[in-house]
Amino acid sequence: MSTSQSSTLKIGIVGFGSFGQFLAKTMIKQGHNLTATSRTDYSNSCLQLGIQFFRDVRMFIEANNDVILICTSILSFSEVLRSMPLACLKRQTTLFVDVLSVKEHPRDLLLQVLPEESDILCTHPMFGPDSGKNGWKDLTFMYDKVRIRDEATCSSFLHIFAEEGCKMLQMSCEEHDKIAAKSQFITHTIGRTLAEMNIESTTIDTKGFQTLTQLKETTMRDSFDLYSGLFIHNRFATQEVWN
Repeated sequence: MSTSQSSTLKIGIVGFGSFGQFLAKTMIKQGHNLTATSRTDYSNSCLQLGIQFFRDVRMFIEANNDVILICTSILSFSEVLRSMPLACLKRQTTLFVDVLSVKEHPRDLLLQVLPEESDILCTHPMFGPDSGKNGWKDLTFMYDKVRIRDEATCSSFLHIFAEEGCKMLQMSCEEHDKIAAKSQFITHTIGRTLAEMNIESTTIDTKGFQTLTQLKETTMRDSFDLYSGLFIHNRFATQEVWN
């Protein structure tokens, strides 16, 4: 992918929790114009960042965004997407982007629910507010161009992450979920198992045990909803459990 093509985008964020805000700060730094909507009132946070916040989803949809970036949880994605008044879209080819940690699930829903003329880009930034707090250089950004007609808008959006030094990885949603089931899901499962065992650091920790306690602490910073979503909405995760 060429990283030279870039233009200022109007990006609307759906779900302005910690991850949405994390992405928004870099997008604003790069000069993009942002709007946001969320079930929680983030109007004060948006005001501080210079983002227009809409409590009314219809007004958000009518705001003529180039890109609608959905930053909800895995478990709420379907409900949020289906509740959008998509008939109110002003642009013919709005680019819809998801950032979920599973990929076949949002891909299938976006293809099912969105108007035929809407573009679809499924992505997974392999980092978050903790791992990306000192910048995104050399952090992996996975993406799949599921249905793209407006290549310029798609390229400009991907350029946001390429410009920050991300490792840009184009991969199918199916392949992503196969690999994630053997890596991310297993990591979360082991971390939560260690938490249930109540392991704690001791004065005679080996390096191996320190690694395990760090894994437990890192895993438990993520919500149980994320773990549930990784299992429920990745068909390959169940195969890992029963193999």
